[in-house]
Amino acid sequence: MKIMLRRTPDGLTVYVAKKDLEEPVVETEKPDAWGGRIRLANGWEFELPDMPADTRLPITVEARKLS
Repeated sequence: MKIMLRRTPDGLTVYVAKKDLEEPVVETEKPDAWGGRIRLANGWEFELPDMPADTRLPITVEARKLS
């Protein structure tokens, strides 16, 4: 599923265009989030692809939805 990650003053936010959904990231498996799982405020979980820690945001990536 394609998602857009962006950084806001409150932290990371994910936007899912197909669902017109924007939710904050409340939990990350890894400190920089890349290559690990993230959990959104609504309970959805995604596995992000491996990318360098200094990847510029906002960025659209193909993430695997886990829940």
